[in-house]
Amino acid sequence: MTATAGVRGGRRRAAGGYVHPLPSTEIVGRGLGAAAGPVDLATSYELCRRLNAAHGRTYYFATRFLPRDRRHHVHALYGFARYADDLVDHLDLSWSPERRRAALETWSDEFLNALERGSTDDPVLVAVLHTVDELRIDHDDLRAFLTSMAMDLTVTRYPTYDDLHTYVYGSAAVIGSMMLPVLGPTHPDARDRAMDLGIAFQLTNFLRDVAEDWDRGRIYLPLEDLARYDVTEDDFAARRVTPGMRRLLAFEAARTRALYHRAEEGWTMLAPASQACIRIAHRLYRGILDALEDADYQVFDVRARVPLPRKLAVAAGELVRPSRHRGGRAHPGAAAGGT
Repeated sequence: MTATAGVRGGRRRAAGGYVHPLPSTEIVGRGLGAAAGPVDLATSYELCRRLNAAHGRTYYFATRFLPRDRRHHVHALYGFARYADDLVDHLDLSWSPERRRAALETWSDEFLNALERGSTDDPVLVAVLHTVDELRIDHDDLRAFLTSMAMDLTVTRYPTYDDLHTYVYGSAAVIGSMMLPVLGPTHPDARDRAMDLGIAFQLTNFLRDVAEDWDRGRIYLPLEDLARYDVTEDDFAARRVTPGMRRLLAFEAARTRALYHRAEEGWTMLAPASQACIRIAHRLYRGILDALEDADYQVFDVRARVPLPRKLAVAAGELVRPSRHRGGRAHPGAAAGGT
């Protein structure tokens, strides 16, 4: 039995023996306990925080370097994305495809209807709705995200990079766009750079999670690229990293690094108090690509990650680095002031 297919304590293990956190539905259920009836706003935000802390460890780590009055909005947006994604994807939810579809459609309909009426009883969406309303987040971005989540129910292969980009626009680019009201953009091009970073995060996850995505029946690497490097689906099924597979993964990593590089232009487009958080998240996610390269792209045996000492070192370095507005004015220590 391979590490990816193994089970420990009734929970499925990913490459390298990594055990995924509980599904969002279970985290929320445990958080509610025996409570009955609608939750208050504080409870809803706390549930979103727990989802972020459990599932988005690097993301959550970086969020701690935002001003306190901004963090709960990040948790809400993360909770929105994670809950929907888990309904579709989480391997420990032994649901039929039909049940997953019904769950996503019901939850999506509740959210879209809540946007119209301005209220909801859903324990996660209470906070999400408050964040969306308070920050005036574009409803089209939210709809685009739910559209991509629905694609995962039927689409398992992407012939070209352009085809994949259609999916990642909704699953990742718009997440970057939604984050901008939290971060305080100061430049009209900030949205484009934020979307570049969102896509880079998503493509990094695709490379890290090749093995478990295969377990879900999906390949998020363009089929045209597989053909270019003489990689077949038999290689995935056999969980073997051939020379061609290494070249394929290195090519996709280089493409992703180019997005990270372009996204760096957006750092000075944000409010100074947000810049350290984004630089930390940027560098740590990009570090996953370094870990993949260091592991010789053994994606079926190793889960690439950035260890805690490295995270702390990156954070320490970024917190003493002056933040700058577009235009060059430095703000020493501004980003660390709200932590």
